[in-house]
Amino acid sequence: MTGNGWRDRVRANPAGRLTLKIVVGTVGAAMVIGGLILVPFPGPGWLIVFLGLALLATEFAWAQGVLGFARRQVGAATDWIKRQSWPIRILAGVLTAALALTIVWASLKFTIGFDLIDQARQFVDR
Repeated sequence: MTGNGWRDRVRANPAGRLTLKIVVGTVGAAMVIGGLILVPFPGPGWLIVFLGLALLATEFAWAQGVLGFARRQVGAATDWIKRQSWPIRILAGVLTAALALTIVWASLKFTIGFDLIDQARQFVDR
């Protein structure tokens, strides 16, 4: 069973078609939502979002459009960064890292009450 052969067989039956849409929709939506939750944290948040969209695009035309739009936007941002001088690239990297660190700090502080800055000050003062 390679390619889309098994999917074609599932889609041939109305109940199978509906079941496939429900399963793909549920798993794909869970991946997109989970990936979006993970975006502010170090790790593969955006990768999970794009994989979820790719899964949804196998069954839903609207997801194909969203995935195409997202690919174009990422490509445009990447092309823009490539055209910039090294100082601008470095500045963009520093700003991105600062934003990521701020999000991690705020997430820890406001969810579990752990203040990284306060802990670092206490560590240095010892």
